[in-house]
Parts: sequence; structure tokens; C-alpha cells
Amino acid sequence: MSTRRRLATWLETKPPEDRRLILARVGFTSDDDITPQDLARLLLQPRAALALARFCTLPQHQALSAVAWLAAQRHGPLLNLWHDADPATRAVPRAEVLDLLAGSDPALRARAAATLDALADTALVLPPHDDQVIVSTGVHAHLAETAGLGRPAAELIRLHFNAPEVHAIAETLGFPKARAREGAERNVLGLLTDQERVRALLGQAPADAREWLLDIIGHGSQVLTHAYQARGGFGYQQAPKYAFRPGGSGDPNTDWLAARGLLLPAGPHDTAEVPIEVAVAALGELRVPFAPEPPVPAGLPIAAGADGSAQAAATAALSQIERVLAACADQPPVLRKAGGLAVRDTRRIAKAAGVAEDVTRLWLDLATQAGLLGLHAEPVQRPKGHRGKLPEPVVSLLPTTEYDDWLKRSPVERLVTIIATWATIPAVYTFWPEEAGTPVALTEPDDPNAVGVRAAVFEALAALPPGKGVSADGLPYVTERAAWHRPHHFAESGADDELVGAVVREAESLGLVAGGALTGVGRVVRDLLLSGEAWTSPEPALTAALAAMLPPAQATAFFQADLTAVVRGMPGPELAELLDDVADRESEGHAVVWRFSGATVRRAFDRGHEADALLARLAEVAEAPLPQPLEYLIKDTARTHGRVRVVRSGCCLRSDDEALVEELARSQALRTLGLRKIAPTVLISAVSEEETLARLRAAGYTPALESETGAAVIERAARRRA
Repeated sequence: MSTRRRLATWLETKPPEDRRLILARVGFTSDDDITPQDLARLLLQPRAALALARFCTLPQHQALSAVAWLAAQRHGPLLNLWHDADPATRAVPRAEVLDLLAGSDPALRARAAATLDALADTALVLPPHDDQVIVSTGVHAHLAETAGLGRPAAELIRLHFNAPEVHAIAETLGFPKARAREGAERNVLGLLTDQERVRALLGQAPADAREWLLDIIGHGSQVLTHAYQARGGFGYQQAPKYAFRPGGSGDPNTDWLAARGLLLPAGPHDTAEVPIEVAVAALGELRVPFAPEPPVPAGLPIAAGADGSAQAAATAALSQIERVLAACADQPPVLRKAGGLAVRDTRRIAKAAGVAEDVTRLWLDLATQAGLLGLHAEPVQRPKGHRGKLPEPVVSLLPTTEYDDWLKRSPVERLVTIIATWATIPAVYTFWPEEAGTPVALTEPDDPNAVGVRAAVFEALAALPPGKGVSADGLPYVTERAAWHRPHHFAESGADDELVGAVVREAESLGLVAGGALTGVGRVVRDLLLSGEAWTSPEPALTAALAAMLPPAQATAFFQADLTAVVRGMPGPELAELLDDVADRESEGHAVVWRFSGATVRRAFDRGHEADALLARLAEVAEAPLPQPLEYLIKDTARTHGRVRVVRSGCCLRSDDEALVEELARSQALRTLGLRKIAPTVLISAVSEEETLARLRAAGYTPALESETGAAVIERAARRRA
């Protein structure tokens, strides 16, 4: 039976949700089931296997690399990626894989066997899962050289050393000077390929040098060092030659190993490699790096008050997002031609919303990806007779109709939208390296490793003991532990403490992390990312978790004599809208505080509120009678509001003849001017002075044009000249 048929038969035994998870990790999300036959056909494609390998932990990746390396030794390297032979033709004995991973250590062999079984559950180790290990073509083609085993010493010396370096190593090893390179190389290789002689040489080495050699072998047999310098300058060379750097590398242990050929140039600049013969002699057996146990933290602080901090952070996040979106609605920012929002627009929005600039960028990007903000290009009207190229339309960022619906939802439902978007967005928006220039909002999310790094960080935090968290000093542990969970994503992205710190800070701002530990909502996000439901149906689980963390939305406020209003908890949308109209938010957290002033009350009147109706609405949401200072403030402001009126008009008409003014106001021929009498001798027109003059003259009147200073304006036709 072919491997494809065996795989299809095995997939038939898996529940539909497991098949959908495998499909999602390959890169396809769907609520519909996929047939085992179609899924088997897909999984045997190289790109599918490599996509699944991106979700492997470090020991799983090491086990796959060991299988691919063994297959290359047994069956030769796989030169054709699209090799269409059955993967079973490159099978390797399971016992040899365990030997390579764990040697003779029974406990370690059990962990290695469990790792192979876990890979079988994810369809990376293919059926029949017996005493032979079978993996996909993609694994053979891409992971055989990542097993952490060095190349033979003869190959490294031939590729990267000239005769002087070979003679120098032979002299350091105590061999008499040979007449030619071949003799010196033969002596050096004779020692390096003899395990007993290598072990004897290591017995003479300083203890620190021996420990350093074992450390290099345990981390993949390669190390960055300045022990060598390129011969013939830099530039691309298929097999660059190296010489020993005068003065050494700066590390005596590395220099001791390099001088004796125990560490040789690997090819890439400043990279050295331990030959496989030296590694076998040092370890006593042929072994690849295998780290089945994740890093363990030490001295973790207690995550005190994490739930309260998470609740306050989530409440503040929702309030900030609402204010940022309201600022965009009041004065839409403009998209730059180079992409992104202008920095001045971002700063203006941050100031209007009372939010830090970097957090404002995060909320703008998340709201855009969530569909709450959208780009709108204002069409450019072509002037009559214009035949040239029109200017580019101005593109603004505006709230969408989805934003209007979002505002009407409960606080929990609004947060679900934001958190679900953040979990799967392929970007870490608050991570902006210096070389990237000035940070701007509204950038295209295009980091293929961002979600993997985010999931790995959540995995690392989920592994902490209950009630414990990590402080800022513990961030290197989170990075190391996260890299153990997703080595592929960390290796490809070059993720470091700075990137991991940005992920943690974003999670803290949404209430997913508090006190250096995952909150209940954070654990749900981690589970959704692992199961693949974060891309399909995250809403039910997130809604339940947020409802458990957040108190019910409040519909009342406590008004105080110092002209503040306090909402204990998260205000409901109607209450927040009312208080935002008539007061300014002063603080947020477990309680939200608004402060009233003459300016904020005038703003409410400008938005159409009336004093009596406003007092009635405030009284409806008050937990106690409104304090007198607030009533006095609203009534006093109302008495002065609107005493001066600014009238919109196209132009003004005046005449000392009151009867004529009355006649013009009542004239049916002039009704299109929208004339309105604002004084016995003054009319205002809704159109410009040119159109008003033309209409008056057409109706038989003889108006004159007057300037702003009251002087008569002489109208003369413009004279055209060449």
C-alpha cells in the first residue's frame, strides 16, 4: 500500500476538527470538512510539510532534522525537490533515529520516542508508524542540513583553507613540517579522524576550552567568531578561503580550538564549525542536539492583583479606542502619498484622545484591520474646459458603517472584535526598529512570523506556575522559552527581547497579560491560536472569557460636588456618550472619572443639548440627586450661550428704505436667493454677491456693490490682452 493511501486511511480515524486543524496549519481555514483523500494528497506536497513544520517545537524540529540527515546518509541527498517517488523509499529505522537523538540514555530515548509519536499525530511522521520512520519530501529537502552535525574535517579544510593554514595547524599539533600541503593535511586529518587521538588532545586542553567545545556541539556545531579573516577581500565566493586572524579572536578558548583544527571555517563570514569527527570523539557517540525539556525560569515574582489590573487595562483600552475613532470622525486624517498617516495627524489624534502616540498608532491600525476605519478617496471634479491631468484625490481615514454598529454593542462585544483582530494580525505594530525610520500608523501588516511569535510568547507565559509572573528582568526567559516552542518563527524573524517585549506590552494593553502572567482571556487567546479557531470562530470563547472578567456595563454615575462624575466599572455606550458630550474624561481604570467645566457644558450646548433636557437626562442616570454646583454651572452657562449668533450667508443686502427691504424679502422672483431679514434695513442672501447682483438686476432692481469697509465698488469688465 502506498504512503498516500496509508495516510488517507489514518486520517479517516481522526475527528473532523483535527483534520481542520491540520488544514489550518497548512494555510487553509474553512468550516467545511475536507475528505481524508484530498488532505492526504495535500500533506504529501513539500510546501504543506514545511508549513506544518513551522508549528514544531525545538525537540520536534530536531527529530525531523535527524530523520532527514539519516536518510541523506543512507539514500543520498535529495537533489530534486519535486521528487515524486513514494516517501517510504527514504525511510530510516526508528531505532537509529532514537540512537542519534538520545544515545543509550533510557529516559532520553523515551522522550525521543514521545517526540516522534507527537510528530505522527500532526502528520509530519507518516504511517504506518512502525519500526521505520517516514517523512515527507519537503522535510528531506530542507531539514537534512539543520541537524546540528558538522561536516567532515576533510571537506571543511579543502574548501576554506590554503596551504599556510594547514601547515600552521599541523605545526601546532606537533607534526614535523611537511614538504607539501598534502603531507600536512594527511597528518592533520589522521589525527582529527581518530577518536582516541582527539580525546587525548582534548585531555590536554584547558577545562574552559573543553566546556566551550561541548557547548558549541550542543547548539548545532556552529558558532560566530572572529578567529578567521577572509583571503582576497569580501564579495561573493562559492567557497571562500580564510586565514587565521592576527591577534586571534579575542577569546582564548576559541583560539585554542581553532589553532588545532577542532574548529574550522564554515563558509559564511565569521562562522566556524566543529567537524563531525571531533563532535563524535568529544561526545563518545554520534549524536545530534536534542532538547526535550524547555527552559525553566528561576525566582519568579507573584502576579499579585493580575485580575484587577487586566480589568482596568481592558476598560481603558476600549475607552481609548472609542476616543481615537471619535477624533477620526471629527477631523479625518489624510493618507500620505508614500503610505501611512502623516505624523502630525497621528499626534493630533493622540492629543485629542488623550492617548500616548505609540498606543494611538496601535489602535488606529487595529481599528482599520477590524473594519471600523476605512479609506475614502474624495473624487476630484473636472473643471469645465479642463483637459489636463487632474490632481490625485485626497484619501482620508474615516469611520465605516461597521463602526456605527460597533458603538451600539456592549463593551464585551466591542472588545471581542478588537482582541480577535489583534490575535491573528500578521504584524507587531508597536515594534518599530530604528533602521525602519519614523514610525507611522496605517502600515500594511505583512510579517509572516508575527502570529507564530505571538503564539509562542503566549505558550511561554502559559507554562508559568499558577500565581507567578515574569518581571521586566525575566523577559530573556520568555524569549528563550518562546523560541523553544516555535524555533522556526524565531529563526526566520530574528525575534529578540525587544520584539517579545512589544508583544507582551500590546497584550497587557488589551488585558490579556497582567503582572507578567496570562489572564483568563489571555489563556483563551492562546487556546484559540493553537486550535486554529482564532481564524474561524473566536467570538464564543472570547465573549465568555471577557464576560467573566469584566463587570456588567454600568448605566448610572455618581455626581459629586467637585463637578466630577464617577462610574464604578465600565460605562455602557449610552452613558459614555452622554458624559463624553458634557464633560471631559479625567482618569480611567477600575472607575472612570469625568470632569465638568464651563467649556465642556458649552460644548454640549453647541452639539444641540438644551439646559432643561440636559439636566433631566443627567438626573436619570444619577445614583443620587444632582449636586447644586453642577446645576448652577449648567444653568449659568445656558444663560450666556447663544447671546451672540453667527449667521451663515453668501452676502448681505442693506438699504435705508425699509419698505424696499420688505418688498425684496417677499418677492417671489427672488425666492431662489433665500433672502432673510435680520434687521429692518438688512437682508442676508444664501448665494454669492455676484449671483445676488445678477438676480436683482434681472428682476428689475438697480443694486450697487459695496466693499467690507462701506465704500462703493466700481464694476469694470476685465480687459483681455495677449
